[in-house]
This record gives sequence, C-alpha cells and structure tokens, in this order.
Amino acid sequence: MELSPDATIYWQWGPIILNATLVYTWVVMGVLTMGSWLITRNLSTEPEMSRWQGALETIVTTIQSQIRDIAQQDSTPYLPFIGTLFLFISVSNLLGIVPFLGSPTGSLSATTALALCVFFAVPVYGISQEGLVNYLKHYVEPTPIMAPFHIISEVSRTLALAVRLFGNVMSGGLIVAILLSIVPLFLPAVLNALELLIGQIQAYIFAVLAMVYIASGISARGEQGQENR
Repeated sequence: MELSPDATIYWQWGPIILNATLVYTWVVMGVLTMGSWLITRNLSTEPEMSRWQGALETIVTTIQSQIRDIAQQDSTPYLPFIGTLFLFISVSNLLGIVPFLGSPTGSLSATTALALCVFFAVPVYGISQEGLVNYLKHYVEPTPIMAPFHIISEVSRTLALAVRLFGNVMSGGLIVAILLSIVPLFLPAVLNALELLIGQIQAYIFAVLAMVYIASGISARGEQGQENR
C-alpha cells in the first residue's frame, strides 16, 4: 500500500519525474478549467438560470460571506485566491474516491506547495494594503530582536498548514483502505461518504486558516500604522 502518490512514477528522464501527484494535479486543474468554462459560457441574469450556475453562485457567495466574517472588510481582493484554494483542495479530495485516481493532497509535496502559496500571499496582500515600509516594520517591532521570532512564526505556521492537510487526507484514505480490506463486503459506501465529508471539511479548514493568516497580518499592521500616526 502506497502512502503517497509521489511513490507512483509514470515516467522519468534524469531529474525530471512524472509521478501520480503531478498527473492528479493536472486532472484537478482540467476539471476546474473545463467545469468553469461549461458553467459560465451561458450565464443568465434571469430567474430561470441553470442548476450549475445556481450552485456556483451559491459557492461563491458563501465564500464571500466567510471572507467578510473573517477579514471584516470587502471580500473582493481575497476571493480569487481563497476561492481557488478551496475549490482546488475540495476537488482534489473528491478525486480520492474516483477509481484508478487519487487525491494530490495526499502528497506532502502538493500540500507544501499550497502552504507556500499562503506563505507568499500574506506579504503580498500586506504590502498591497500597507506599503512595503509599513509591512517590514512589523518584523522589528517592538524591538529588532523580535525579527527572527516573527520569521520563525511565519515559517512554522506554513509548515503546520502543509502537514495538517497532508496528514488528515493521507490518514483518512489509509483508514478507509484498511477497513475495506478487513470488511470488504460491509460499509464501503458509508466509509467512502465519510472520507468525502472529511475531505470537504479539510478544504474548508485550509481556506479559513489561509484567510485568518492574511487577515491577521493586515489587521496587525493596520493597527500599528494607526498607532504610529
């Protein structure tokens, strides 16, 4: 039993490796791209819209509401990033129940890449709202001695974000596989439904934590900027 899709290698040429994680990631991107094109190609403002458009609008408005609740400000700047994170992880976890496929989030390299996106998004949003100088001031306040601790804090939470998603997805799939091997004639549908539910919860938690990190960084720097004024 392979614990990570990284172990499945389809093709290799020197240091260039095509493993299952990359293939599953491309499948998820293809599904999201094709799905978004099919749903949005005939958008309607009339009451009689398609069910797919209604479902997509429900997802978008729900994400907007969650962002506003966390950031306490307009959700527009954050919606593309947070929405993409949630949809990618959600579809990735759904892929885990598809025969002959697997979830790319079952790979530590994939979850690390997602966590790094959050890591770099925090200063990008911070600098865009507060400016470079005000953003960098945070690292030397209240004293320059605190700078290494601020950096360690951001690196450690990025690592925790990656390991949390990888551990939950990998362990959930592993437990289901073990139980199905023990009782293959009983409870397969229930166990798959449970894995599906856990995957969606993890997508929600990852997106919420990403928004919390971004919002906390911006609010902290905003408060410091007001105090300096």
